[in-house]
Amino acid sequence: MRSKVLKIHERDNVIVALQNIAKGETIHFSGQDYVLVEDIPAKHKFYMNNMKPGEEVYMYGVLVGKIQTDVLRGSRMSTENLKHAAEPFEYRPYHYQWQPPDISKFSGKTFNGYHRADGKVGTANYWLFVPTVFCENRNLDVIREALHNELGYAVTPKYKSFTHQLLEAYKKGEDVSNINLSPNNDQNKKERPFKNVDGIKFLNHQGGCGGIRQDAAVLSKLLAAYADHPNVGGVTVLSLGCQNLQTQDFLKDLQERNPNFNKPLLVFEQQQSQSEEQLISDAIKKTFEGLIEINKQERKPAPLSELVLGVKCGGSDGFSGISANPAVGYTSDLLVALGGKVLLAEFPELCGAEQNLIDRTIEEKAAKKFIELMTAYGESAIKVGSGFHMNPSPGNIRDGLITDAIKSNGAAKKGGTSPVVDVLDYTEPVTKAGLSLVCTPGNDVEATTGKAASGATLILFTTGLGTPTGNPVCPTIKVSSNTALALRMNDIIDIDTGSVISGDKTIEQMGEEILEYCIKAASGEVMPKAVQLNQDDFIPWKRGVSL
Repeated sequence: MRSKVLKIHERDNVIVALQNIAKGETIHFSGQDYVLVEDIPAKHKFYMNNMKPGEEVYMYGVLVGKIQTDVLRGSRMSTENLKHAAEPFEYRPYHYQWQPPDISKFSGKTFNGYHRADGKVGTANYWLFVPTVFCENRNLDVIREALHNELGYAVTPKYKSFTHQLLEAYKKGEDVSNINLSPNNDQNKKERPFKNVDGIKFLNHQGGCGGIRQDAAVLSKLLAAYADHPNVGGVTVLSLGCQNLQTQDFLKDLQERNPNFNKPLLVFEQQQSQSEEQLISDAIKKTFEGLIEINKQERKPAPLSELVLGVKCGGSDGFSGISANPAVGYTSDLLVALGGKVLLAEFPELCGAEQNLIDRTIEEKAAKKFIELMTAYGESAIKVGSGFHMNPSPGNIRDGLITDAIKSNGAAKKGGTSPVVDVLDYTEPVTKAGLSLVCTPGNDVEATTGKAASGATLILFTTGLGTPTGNPVCPTIKVSSNTALALRMNDIIDIDTGSVISGDKTIEQMGEEILEYCIKAASGEVMPKAVQLNQDDFIPWKRGVSL
């Protein structure tokens, strides 16, 4: 019989409920009896001792909060009786020792990727449309509808067919409530003529003009990073002409990022065209010719060391830091041991985990860069009356993530245990094998947008509550922390780590399974749900306060 509870670290003074436990029930754990004084829902925690205001609460072996009111042994942790607290952090000489995992199962394995001229290897082959300003979004939408529908990249035919059925029933005076979406609604989906082009992607955004010039400059670097991404085979740029983000600024940033950039690059400026019709038709025609060219590229074997894995969590719950995140962390350690690259971001969700990451950072310069970025980010939040402590959402709290330090220490588990080899500011490219920290918000889409900009070619996205987030150029794999979610939202979940909670699998076993799936996704053998559904979310970070 599986245990009803879990104590994560020997230093902890709270216990996690792995299933619903009723008031009055006695829990026998580690030689102690705990009589619960209230119901403890699964994912929530109860206190191991009677505690007074000001006393410190530990979870994951670190400080996560301070008691606000008298609490009884066996009572539930809540926002009423606990407030966020975290230890201060600093650089200190620390000789971190890492024990790499056994990689014999993966030694010599390869994935089939797209080899680029600069030596990087993509896990997909996309054509990318980039607007330099929001004024071009409508033109992108028109082009998207034309190309996606005709070339077989649209995911909406079944919904169009469903709407047509509803309309026909309405015209006939029939009751539309009896008409339901069925698999047959998808029968009109077109075949894709370009077998080696995995998609045509569009980076609609709200920037490029009207804001401060610094925002346009950051956006330019972000768009250049996406154009240079290993998963991108060719690029079409649409510009209005008069905006803050000029085309030459974008091209300059692209040249600086990759002096040897040689992908097909098409640029169209609306204010220099004869008409909108000419602009759109020329863009479609030239892009079609470009698609013919990049379709000639084929997948070829590459070592696993060429993978760049971004790790992200969103819609997290009280099990995320126990099942999905540690399992992904083990996957991260496996890939690092194999010579690959891993990106851990979401700086507001590293609050309380800083000292551990600093102590794991190899170079003093990188450690101090992390401290500077974290400190500046935290201070910017405080200046506008907020703070990292306000990061947990109502959904997080309902499912057991009571303070940001609890959420953060669970989130940091995605990065595994390997040394930190580098610290990257927003849009900076990853260059070193191993684990790198990337400065992004915790916001799901802003974070995934930033990871792809730093070079992630796959993203592992863990969730306990469910979220439909994806990325235009980086296949995003959804990992559920619990089986109930995987069953309820199986249309968006790729991997279920609920077996870790049930005790049927170890974190190590689950981590190996996740890496096996990553290899298949990187080779195009399986298509993650987010890719199937065209969940192409893209939100640039304006570097203001976004938690």
